[in-house]
Amino acid sequence: MNMFQAATPTGDRQQAYESALVQLKGLIDGEPNAVANMANASALLNFTLQDINWAGFYLYDGKELVLGPFQGLPACIRIPLGRGVCGTAAQQRETIVVEDVHAFPGHIACDAASNSEVVVPIVQDGRLIGVLDIDSPLKGRFDETDKAFLESFVQILVDSVKFN
Repeated sequence: MNMFQAATPTGDRQQAYESALVQLKGLIDGEPNAVANMANASALLNFTLQDINWAGFYLYDGKELVLGPFQGLPACIRIPLGRGVCGTAAQQRETIVVEDVHAFPGHIACDAASNSEVVVPIVQDGRLIGVLDIDSPLKGRFDETDKAFLESFVQILVDSVKFN
């Protein structure tokens, strides 16, 4: 069993993100259970990212996205493909950064405090696994630096974990 030593984010955002990627690799090294790894990954994101109010996963069950491991307030349990930011990112298989969720067509408001969002699809061997969803109470919280970091974060999971 590996004991996790939290490395408090210091320096600039890029350094904090690089540190988080190293920490993720250490957390999931040798652990085959996808749920356990996503639980620790969402906790790591919640610890690392500033000004967020939700970090977690929705998993594709073959029909729709279903709530997976997360950190934050209780959330919507099921999201149809093509609906809201999560469903749209899953359907398009592209990361979506939304400056103002209230301006996003079909936005699903699970937490009224959320004002911006970034969603990264999780695809393994050409198969949709789900999405990583991060919300913030601040409008315009996420940018290209966050997008690149979160895509790398998801890629580490995809490369290290065999999803069912």
